[in-house]
Amino acid sequence: MKRYFILTWCLLMIVPAQASDSNNAMLDLTRSWAGFVAVAIFAAAYVLVILEDRLQLRKSKPVLLAAGLIWILIAFAYEHQLPEVVEAGISHTFLEYAELFFFLLVAMTYINSMVERNVFKELRNRLVAKDFSYRLLFWLTGTLAFVLSPIADNLTTALVMGAVVLAVGDGKPQFVTVACVNIVVGANAGGAFSPFGDITTLMVWQKGVIEFWQFFDLFIPSLVNFVLPAFIMQFALPPGKPPATQVEEKVMKYGGPTIVGLFLLTIITAVSVHIFLHIPPVFGMMTGLAYLEFYAFFLRRKLAASTDSTACLPCTECSTDDSTGFDVFERIAHAEWDTLFFFYGVILAVGGLGFIGYLSMASGFMYGVLGATNANILVGILSAIFDNIPVMFAVLAMNPEMPYVQWLLVTLTAGVGGSLLSIGSAAGVALMGQARGQYTFFSHLKWTPVIALGYGASIWVHFLINA
Repeated sequence: MKRYFILTWCLLMIVPAQASDSNNAMLDLTRSWAGFVAVAIFAAAYVLVILEDRLQLRKSKPVLLAAGLIWILIAFAYEHQLPEVVEAGISHTFLEYAELFFFLLVAMTYINSMVERNVFKELRNRLVAKDFSYRLLFWLTGTLAFVLSPIADNLTTALVMGAVVLAVGDGKPQFVTVACVNIVVGANAGGAFSPFGDITTLMVWQKGVIEFWQFFDLFIPSLVNFVLPAFIMQFALPPGKPPATQVEEKVMKYGGPTIVGLFLLTIITAVSVHIFLHIPPVFGMMTGLAYLEFYAFFLRRKLAASTDSTACLPCTECSTDDSTGFDVFERIAHAEWDTLFFFYGVILAVGGLGFIGYLSMASGFMYGVLGATNANILVGILSAIFDNIPVMFAVLAMNPEMPYVQWLLVTLTAGVGGSLLSIGSAAGVALMGQARGQYTFFSHLKWTPVIALGYGASIWVHFLINA
């Protein structure tokens, strides 16, 4: 019983309030039956999210239900007075989600298109084919995770690098464990200094709190967060080289490099319209989706023509199953819908709890009692226990008055704090499933003090160079 009380109290601390044009007319429901029931619903939903693997219940289901029930409770409480305030509040929250939804959907579609064209498989095969030592592979996979994560999402990056580690580390569980921990730390650290590296950084950028180029002020702190633990962990690696592995020389399908180029062009479009035209980045991303759709039309015709003719495409650019063509809408269908709907449920549920009136409680405790620095360091620790999405959304909705260096700090801690535990980020959860039995919660926990050292060092370096 005590554990659930502590869990509920922690959740209350991260609940934001939703801004409204009618703030002075909003009711304080924090001590009403609607407020208490809404908190209980959210706490129960999040317990189910935490137990997702054990219950085999997808995390989107409980938060979707919680979001609907919480806003229904609010509507009942406002039924006889100010119902238009409820409509404005939920519309504002939903609009924030819609911008992030379409941005992420386009990014996921591009990543899925690259997966379908075997772009990442080609990268994996080239790494496996090299005659590298365990130590060099450890640094190479971690560095690539750090470099790729700012462009691709940390989940895809971790899975690609994890596939390399599992392929070359067969029979060496000691190498697989340490390398997987390094990949998780590298992917999360790499995503912290880029608007595209993590959902939390994307939220910060779209909110306008930090401008695009200002994210790169976090590059050196993020690098320290990755390099310091990696330097210590490398001494636990086994000596020698992995045995030679036979792989296919060419697996990338025709059009793979072009899709990578279109993805980069899409990112440039999103950044440009936001910086120069002051248009939300999501409109640039949707324009970039059109680039992919037009290229898919060309690609289907090209592949159909090559199938009908006796002459095949150059063998270095196609594979035997290219005759099926390429369909953008099929790639959209393969998006991570559970994650997108989980994101919806969290934002609407947390937004509803904030609308009830818990902002002063959360903001007063975290940024009034603890102070901005301690509160922002706590955000990173909470991100390792809970998901960093509701934590960062809470901070953005609270919108505490703090200087630019503190906004950079909370962006850094929310991004890299998930590395403290294997369940603290999508990268860690994915690798636990991929390297089942070799990379586990407890094998990661063994290295948590070392990762915490990097976490603390990155914060110190951040204040050293950005304050």
